[in-house]
Amino acid sequence: MKGHHNTNYVLRIGLPLAVVLGVMPFVRFKYRVPLETVEVVPRIWRSEVDVLAVVCRHLREVPRGFAVLGDRSLHRYRRGIVLSEQNPHGPVDENMLREFAAFFARTAKVPAKELPAPPRDWPADGESAKFLHWLIEFTERSVHLPNRERFGDLFDQVGIPVDAMTAFKERHLSLVSRRFVLLHTDVHRANVVVHRKGITVIDWELAIYGDPLHDLATHIVRMGYSSTERRQMVDLWEQAMQAAHLGPLTAGLHDDLDTYLDFEYAQSVFPDVMRAALSLPADAGDEHFRVAAERVRSAMDRACGPLELKSVKDVDQIMEALRKWHSMDAMSAEMTVE
Repeated sequence: MKGHHNTNYVLRIGLPLAVVLGVMPFVRFKYRVPLETVEVVPRIWRSEVDVLAVVCRHLREVPRGFAVLGDRSLHRYRRGIVLSEQNPHGPVDENMLREFAAFFARTAKVPAKELPAPPRDWPADGESAKFLHWLIEFTERSVHLPNRERFGDLFDQVGIPVDAMTAFKERHLSLVSRRFVLLHTDVHRANVVVHRKGITVIDWELAIYGDPLHDLATHIVRMGYSSTERRQMVDLWEQAMQAAHLGPLTAGLHDDLDTYLDFEYAQSVFPDVMRAALSLPADAGDEHFRVAAERVRSAMDRACGPLELKSVKDVDQIMEALRKWHSMDAMSAEMTVE
């Protein structure tokens, strides 16, 4: 199973390894191998296994991590059907939306004092605006600027303003203060296992500590909800937080959630454009360029409002930009080899 960040292999633990790990032999486990990819999302805790050690004490259905082997790791395998296989794009029923809402409330109750320490420059608890600004600055310093040498001309030609994130930050200087909690930040269909007892959310490598509305926003965007499902999800999330005695986390919900949704659409143009470009094979033909251009156009359409763009390039214009980038990138690769 291959995702954006890892390749996962499902294997069985042999007797010698089972003895070392202190588990039953021949049970299935997941062996995670990181991919060499462009960094596009923050990882404030380098060891997912350390995070899982805390999470699994409070969310018992989450499969724990067994061991870290260099940059690879072993995890218990969770039986069930991955939602992306069962329902890759279709509507999500209200029962499952309720389960998601309950998951977010339970995750928010994981004691912060048990989590690994965040980075030294991490915003203080409740500094929601500084948390959003940290995310914006990460996009600028770790996603946009380091990739300008290779992708800068392409960013410019498809219509991403060079000051996109700094201008976005200037337009969003304040948010309501909400207590920080544990966030998964990547709850989408490929990270949800459906089984007879409900759902289990897996893959916690991108977990962070921050404003709970960020988790709700990333979930809404990455699930591809319809407008009706989005309204239901927000209402159910609010109800779940209130029922869990976490009402203060819902302060400023609707205005600030819109801000986090805008941020998701704004920051995603960089990885979406790069992934579309990198998906082109060496011998790319018209159809390859058209598919990649449509991906870029969709990302630009979503970011048009948040980035206050006056217009969005059409597919033919984006195809031409991709052709130029592809030709120049191939030429650069040849020069590097020589």
